[in-house]
This record gives sequence, structure tokens and C-alpha cells, in this order.
Amino acid sequence: MLQAISCDDFLNLQQKKIPVIDVRTPSEFANGHIPGAFNIPLFSDEERAIVGIKYKQENKEAAVLQGLEFVGPKLSAYVKLLHRITQKKEVLLYCWRGGQRSRSMAWLFELAGYKIKLLEGGYKAYRNLLLQSFSRPASLIILGGMTGSGKSEILTSIKNLGYQVIDLEKLANHKGSAFGAIGQQEQPPPQQFENDLFKVWSSLDLSKPIWLEDESVSIGRVSIPRPLFIQMRNSKVIKIEVDKKVRVVRLVKEYVGIDSEELKVSVHKI
Repeated sequence: MLQAISCDDFLNLQQKKIPVIDVRTPSEFANGHIPGAFNIPLFSDEERAIVGIKYKQENKEAAVLQGLEFVGPKLSAYVKLLHRITQKKEVLLYCWRGGQRSRSMAWLFELAGYKIKLLEGGYKAYRNLLLQSFSRPASLIILGGMTGSGKSEILTSIKNLGYQVIDLEKLANHKGSAFGAIGQQEQPPPQQFENDLFKVWSSLDLSKPIWLEDESVSIGRVSIPRPLFIQMRNSKVIKIEVDKKVRVVRLVKEYVGIDSEELKVSVHKI
């Protein structure tokens, strides 16, 4: 019998190394997913669109029949893919709202001998929990200072000493300035940035100091969740003051060897 569990229980079980399967479409998964999840889409993006049109223009029965036509030939492939992902016989599974897609795939995997737990409310419930969590009061300490003053290096040293740190720029793959994208990997989608940030946030003791670098609400194309940003703006700031010559040396060293065209593009953004 299928068991639907709360988001908290779902995430706690994930920490025990139970595999998480996301059965939404590839584009839904790419836009944002629970960190560590594997994608076994019930429908492709095109198939889901067709089923949706059937539902709107005809009726539920027509949509279900169309879905069965798409899914039927792929049932064994879904199970084989799950076999490749994990040898464990217990799996956590979710779709968008904990509805027909996840329950259909759960039925198939249970038939194949797996014990399935569904995320009650699906990915939507996870996102609601995530956004609410950033409103929880935390003891934040903000490290400020002009570009080139070594804030990131200081945060790394603080983390190495065993203190709690959230490296927003590392999560965003962006250094937060006009030159922030240079030398970085592609940024995650905005939703995935929030998901990755939540994974770090939920692992911390909010009653103890948490160090972050001073940032604007936007870091490249991603944004700090508004509740967390408000907390950052209302928190204690430690300003790092470094001689301009020292900052220039650090910045030249950081960007030496960079394609001059990339630097020109960044300058024009200012």
C-alpha cells in the first residue's frame, strides 16, 4: 500500500541515503529539483503537453488513455533505469503535487519489488516548506567590504575554523559584481539556487552565528529569497577595510589571463 509522508519526514529519510526519484518532465527537473534527486520522467515535455491538451479540450478519460499510450511501451525501461540508479529496495518519490504521475510510477515500482514512500503534496509542498524556512530567525553575521578586499577568502578561513558559513557566491556560481560571471561555471536556474541554498540552510543551527558575505538581492541571474535577504539587511555587519593598492593587486591577480573581450563586456555592464 502506498505511503505518503510529510516533507520533513521525506527529507530526513533522504539524509539516510534513501534514493529520491523525481518523475516530472526533464524541463521541470532542470528548472528545479530536490538536490540529489534522480529524474525518471513519466512523460517527456512534449507528451505531457499533449496529455494536458487532451484533458482541457476533451475530458479526463481521453487524457488518461493518451497517457497510457505514451507510457505503456516504456514501463520496463523505467524499472531498468531505477535498477541502474540504486540497488536498494526502498525509494522516495515525488511529482509536482503528489498526484497521478507519482502514484502511477509508485505502482509500477512497487510491482517491481520496491518499497515506495511518496512526498505528500509533491514538489510544490517542498517549495512551500523551503520558502517558509527562510523566515525562521537566525543569528546572521554579515561580512562587508569593497570588491577585492578578500571577503571570500576570509569566509573560507572562518569555515575552516569550524564556524557556520553560507557561501552564496559559490552556490550562485557568480561573484556578485559586474565581473562576477567571469571564470565561473554556468549559473543554476533561480529555483535550483534556492533549493541548493535551502539544503545548506536546513543543515545549520540557526541559534548559533552564521557568517555570510554582504550581497545585493540579485547575484547574477539568481536572487536571495526575500525573507533571508531582509534578515541579512537587519543583521550585524563587519566591514573589511583594505588599502586600495592591496585590492588592486588582488583583482589583477584574479583576472589576469582572462579574455579581454569578456572584461570589456563586463565593463559595459557598469
